[in-house]
Amino acid sequence: MYRSLMANSTREQRSVGAAAPPAETGARARTRQAIVDAAVRALAADPGASLAAVADLADVGRTTLHRYFPERADLLDAVARHAVAAIAAAHARARLDEGTALEALLRVAQEYLELGDLLTILFTGLVPEDAWADDVANGDALLAVCARGRQDGSLDARIPDDWSQGVLWSALYLAWSTVRAGDADRHAVVTNLLLTLRKALGATLD
Repeated sequence: MYRSLMANSTREQRSVGAAAPPAETGARARTRQAIVDAAVRALAADPGASLAAVADLADVGRTTLHRYFPERADLLDAVARHAVAAIAAAHARARLDEGTALEALLRVAQEYLELGDLLTILFTGLVPEDAWADDVANGDALLAVCARGRQDGSLDARIPDDWSQGVLWSALYLAWSTVRAGDADRHAVVTNLLLTLRKALGATLD
């Protein structure tokens, strides 16, 4: 899970965003995004969803879809880039620079959980992990939060930064799995997620 958050050695790897195609504007950009959004919904519901099923869900013709994404791999690459952008947006909503580092991690955990169908795709491996998880900017943002936590005293200084991030994503996986299985209501899941992170990562008095 999110290999770039669990090993500092990945900091030297390329950013996924650097491989993105030239930005489109207007109708073409809206059509492309509609197809990507449809792909996320379709693949979360059925990992084997065909390009034809994605086209139907996006309300575009199959010929149109193939103009944007000739192969399934091209569409999955676009979903990976969409994931990188969505994670960056989650960081922005979580206001990583505000409050203590622990507070920031608790906020970002909730924002990650709101990724919904996209989180389903990432955790089930439909998009290869190295296509989205090695984004340098997103990984460095969380590393900085954890480093700040050891300085502001809100995180247990005995826990390495990469381990803290691994704990966050492991707890998030459990929360996502529970929500998806319908084993508990969402409020209870969020409560348990935040309590787990507080107790696992928060500074102790001993």
